[in-house]
Amino acid sequence: MYNHGFRSIYKLNAHIVLVVKYRRKAINGEILNRLKEIFTHTLKKWDCELLEFNGESDHVHLLMSKIT
Repeated sequence: MYNHGFRSIYKLNAHIVLVVKYRRKAINGEILNRLKEIFTHTLKKWDCELLEFNGESDHVHLLMSKIT
């Protein structure tokens, strides 16, 4: 879906990778689920949508899109 502005049509997506310091194994399944809840809630406040969320024990991936 494309967003429409004054004289513009755009689609803004961002892929962000967050890494634990020193790539230590600090993220388990419970923490990963809580992070997804936090990111989903925060992105709704910013008029964004979490398209994909995934992670491992030392990093997480976020794919987000700006909605208007």
